[in-house]
Amino acid sequence: MIRSDIVQTKGSFYLTAAMIDTQHAPDEPTEKSDIPVGSWIERYMPVWAQSYLKLARMDRPIGTWLLLWPCLWSIVLTTPGGIDTFRFDLMGLFIIGAIVMRGAGCTYNDIVDRDFDAKVARTALRPIPSGAVSVEQACTFLGLQLLVGLVVLLQFNPLTIGLGIASLVLVVTYPFMKRITFWPQAWLGLTFNWGALMGWTAVTGSFAWPAAVLYAAGFFWTLGYDTIYAHQDKEDDALIGVKSSALALSHQTLPFVIAMYTITIVLLALAAGLVQFSWITSACLLAAACQFTWQAATLDTNDAANCLTRFKSNREIGFIVVLALIGVRF
Repeated sequence: MIRSDIVQTKGSFYLTAAMIDTQHAPDEPTEKSDIPVGSWIERYMPVWAQSYLKLARMDRPIGTWLLLWPCLWSIVLTTPGGIDTFRFDLMGLFIIGAIVMRGAGCTYNDIVDRDFDAKVARTALRPIPSGAVSVEQACTFLGLQLLVGLVVLLQFNPLTIGLGIASLVLVVTYPFMKRITFWPQAWLGLTFNWGALMGWTAVTGSFAWPAAVLYAAGFFWTLGYDTIYAHQDKEDDALIGVKSSALALSHQTLPFVIAMYTITIVLLALAAGLVQFSWITSACLLAAACQFTWQAATLDTNDAANCLTRFKSNREIGFIVVLALIGVRF
């Protein structure tokens, strides 16, 4: 990382390196900022596009994975036979939709939270609070992302389109939850796992209990991992008046996370059992439980880097659950 000062001399500006920090590898965030240093965006993309791609968190795909997994869970659980019967066409649409709508959600969230973000060390260098992208430019970019998302949504059946439109109520209200409740993570759980319902209806054209149970499992999963994530900002949040489950729970976070992850495994097993169960499903859910146990056993809520690593490890959880749900057919 190169931290530089701008020195003004006789009307000219000279960029002088003040410190070189070699601790950070490419794609790693700086000590305080959550923006990765030397990411693929900075290496390969034109300068004019970099701030917009960072605004959409394209350099940090973990949110896209967490949004996508519940969609894929429900799609694979509805598969009537082997892998050759998977609806790869629908999976492709959900992948595109997850990328675009996660980016749109981040853009909208940053527009709403720009004043808060400017006061938090981890978020102060994001494109809007840093001034790299104006609010007007961000709104235009948001509109373009929503347009692409609409095109993707219109490829589905009417019930799935209706569900997609309904999800906007959750998306639009989410950034305001941290202002009125200590449990914005619960609202995020309702929002981020909506794809479990949409994936099922996209394949079947109707609702069914396994989809509802998958949605509930994702809700408790999100409560666990996003509470861990929230501990990164708890000091700043307390100072600026932002609420979170991390502040509500404080030293009770560990038993809470254990409880949320336990409920998640139980509900995933129930969802699979409502269709069919197999030894593959059991083995994969046991592997997921072991990974959850590792998160809990090694969690240090006073270490931001520790919390971020455990939060990101939920990408692997999502993949393991996909394998578990594929396993119900074998």
